[in-house]
Order: sequence, then C-alpha cells, then structure tokens
Amino acid sequence: MKKTAPPPLVLNTISDLHRELDLPKPLHPLVSVINLKEVPCTINRGIDSLLYNFYSVCTKRDFTGRMKYGQHYYDFDNGIMTFFSPGQVISTEGSDISVNGMWLVFHPDFLRGYGLDRNIKDYGFFSYAIHEALHLSEVEETQVNNVMHAIQKEYEQPIDRFSQDVIISQIELLLNYSNRFYNRQFITRKQANTDLIIKMEQLLTEYFNSEEHCLPRVKDLADHLNVSPGYLSDMLRAHTGQNAQQHIHNKLIEKAKETLATTNLSVSEIAFKLGFEHSQSFSKLFKAKANMSPLEYRRQFN
Repeated sequence: MKKTAPPPLVLNTISDLHRELDLPKPLHPLVSVINLKEVPCTINRGIDSLLYNFYSVCTKRDFTGRMKYGQHYYDFDNGIMTFFSPGQVISTEGSDISVNGMWLVFHPDFLRGYGLDRNIKDYGFFSYAIHEALHLSEVEETQVNNVMHAIQKEYEQPIDRFSQDVIISQIELLLNYSNRFYNRQFITRKQANTDLIIKMEQLLTEYFNSEEHCLPRVKDLADHLNVSPGYLSDMLRAHTGQNAQQHIHNKLIEKAKETLATTNLSVSEIAFKLGFEHSQSFSKLFKAKANMSPLEYRRQFN
C-alpha cells in the first residue's frame, strides 16, 4: 500500500512562523521582515511540508537543498525571488538546507481597509509555481533588497498612526518592482516563451481537430505545458497583449470561421463540434469577436 504523506504543518500567524524558526517574537503581529542569515535553524523536525496562511515575498541566493511547490522541484543559487499567497503548500528536502536573503511576510488582515487588499489579486505572480521564480539581475536584486531593508527599518521603529500607511506603501512599491522585473523576464526569455506559444498553438489545433468535442481550458493547457495558469496568461499578455483565455477564444473563432466557410454544418453542429453545450453561447461569443452572427458570416461566402 502506498504510504500516505503526512498533512502539512499549518502556520496561521506570523508568530507561528517565528516560533517554528526559533526567532524572537515579531515586533508586529501581522508583518515581519526576516534576514535569512539570522535564522538559527530551518524547519526540519520531521515536517515534510508547510502551509502558510499569510503572504510571503522572499529573495534568495546561495540556496542549498531542494524546494518543492505542487509537483515541481526547483534548485537555485543566485538572484531568485519567490512569492506565495495564503493557502499554498511548500515543502523542502534535505537535512542540510541553508539560504541567504530577505523574507517579508504579512498577514491578509494587515491589508484590510487599504486599496492593496483589493488589488493584491492583480499581482499574478503570487499564483506562479516555484520553477517560475523571478530571476533577478544584480541591479534588480539591489533595488528589491533596498525596499526590504526600508520595510524592516520602518517595522523596527516604534509604532505610530503612520506606520501601517508607510509599510503598505513600501509593500506596494516592492510588488510594482516585481511586476516590472517579471515583464522584463518575459522579454529576455523570448525564445523560450516563443517555443511555449508554438506548443500552445499545437495543443489548440489538436483540441479543435479531435473528436472529443470539449472546450480547451486554460488549466488543461497550462498542465500540458508544465507551467501555472497565471504564468501562461501573463507571458502571453506580455507577448501578444491577450491573456490565455482570450487566446483560446481567438483560436476558437478562427476554427469556427473556417468551418462556416467550408462546410454545410449547421450552427448548432459547429457549436457542438467546438465543445459548446449550447449553441447560443457559441453564437454570443462569435458575435462578440466577429461583430456579426455565424449565419451572417456564412452568407459572405454564398
């Protein structure tokens, strides 16, 4: 019988994290900046995985060991930045794990009442897999660490009524820098991303030429391409101006136009062939994309 993996250790609060790392109590219950050099130990007491119920932003270099996110492992040494949102499971392997860098953790409650509470979901990299980490240049790493140190300095000051405003602003600055650097990464890794787009096009062609009659989902494509859905959408947006769902819809409409122009299949038959349960849904999407109904499009060829 296959051995069942133990459940992850759940860390609900910043205090839980400090306690597990044998660090002093945090100066603020909802936010902390940790210098990884000063962490006296790693969490390796027979614990296979961790689940954070807070946000984590971390710069890492000189990492020894292996880190796992979902089903993927990633080995890295210099200039890496990772992001985790509440509810994600992280695991490490190896008894001799060490790393240098800065680690910012903040609880969702710290953002309540601020615009960042609503907007943080727009930073798609919080849903990327670990192997899609941000690779920083030396200049970028310096900029990021400078903001981390600024947050740490503010965090270590006596709390006043402006403390939270300042730290929230600094977190937003850090996330905006990260957005910029990720978009740079999409550009500098253009060949790898071009290959990814080509593979995606091939998968979509296979979907629409198959007899399975199902609509391709972003998650299905991402799984086949071994990337996270968020990374796939953001990479496509950087290169084409459209996210993965829009890309699928455009490919679908191209196939629909080809079928309308070259066959006598009814609109309902075409809709079914493309994976729609209801022809009305197909017609609505077609009209939104082509500015005319499927039948109006077909009449151009009769």
